[in-house]
Amino acid sequence: MTIAMDLDALDAVEPFLNDSEMYRLGLEASTGGETGEFDLITAHKWFNLAAMQGNLEARAYRAELANEMTPEEVAEAQKLAREYLATHKARPQA
Repeated sequence: MTIAMDLDALDAVEPFLNDSEMYRLGLEASTGGETGEFDLITAHKWFNLAAMQGNLEARAYRAELANEMTPEEVAEAQKLAREYLATHKARPQA
């Protein structure tokens, strides 16, 4: 899965993302993935969502990113995570 994916395809998949998939999206956004275009706000959002589901690696990356971001950027990432939670449900963990 890449950030450059068709947005309609991602919207169709998002309701079923688990913590590992959210973590991978965070990695893609933080490193630029295949496109080379990184987005720390989006990365923080995905790491935050994965961490909320218990992903310890995501928790560590989220903290690392937060140290590199302005308070406004962190606030925006948190806002995006809340918006995601309001409109999507994560796949229950087995």
